[in-house]
Amino acid sequence: MSGAVYVMWLRQLKRFWRSKPRVIGGLAQPLLFLFALGMGFGPVYAAAGQGDYLQFLIPGIIAMSILFTAMFNGIEVIWDRQFGFLKETLVAPVSRTAIMLGKTLGGATVAVLQGIVVLCLSLLFGYRPASVGSVLLGLVFMTLIALLFASFGIAIASKMRDMHGFQLIMNFLIMPIFFLSGALFPLDGLPKAIGTVTTLDPLTYGVDGLRGALTGLNHYSLLLDLGVMAALVIITTLIGAYLFSKVEL
Repeated sequence: MSGAVYVMWLRQLKRFWRSKPRVIGGLAQPLLFLFALGMGFGPVYAAAGQGDYLQFLIPGIIAMSILFTAMFNGIEVIWDRQFGFLKETLVAPVSRTAIMLGKTLGGATVAVLQGIVVLCLSLLFGYRPASVGSVLLGLVFMTLIALLFASFGIAIASKMRDMHGFQLIMNFLIMPIFFLSGALFPLDGLPKAIGTVTTLDPLTYGVDGLRGALTGLNHYSLLLDLGVMAALVIITTLIGAYLFSKVEL
């Protein structure tokens, strides 16, 4: 990791953890989904002969936590642009690609840490991963999800100047991405239209891989999930680096 990338990565971490309301807010929504859906739909899921809904749901909730945190990392670009910090950063003798990579890695690191916290809290609800090795494989998918959507958020923010407009677009994108990823429902036996949309949803492969790693309940093969996520991370990072290099102050 180059010095510039490391500095931007460390800066992103410091800025996030100084904002206590943001940290608490990032955990409140996953816990609400976990409590309301896990406890509410659990008996219905079990009565349908599908087993323990909590075991199925928690990987999706972890992915949701990572998705929201990583995507909204891009708002830092707009914030810095509005208050002049971005200009100071861009005039430094450092490539814009290094700056973008540092911001992406910083946002992804924070998102993964929040995912780990949600995973630890889920143990209080009775969730149990398959094994220690499954948790390590799960961390791989958590990292890929975080990198994918952190770079995606920065790519979008690079083309925007209005913070409120960014939030509206993020909400417009995040909710369909999350709800159509199979985080809350099994992918087997879906209507053709919904099934087609889920295959086009990038988070589908992250959720499926994370669920397969932690519980063994995957719809696709883990190799397919891993390959698709890795390819998407590379593509979005390249696009994000290109768009960030064209940022105008």
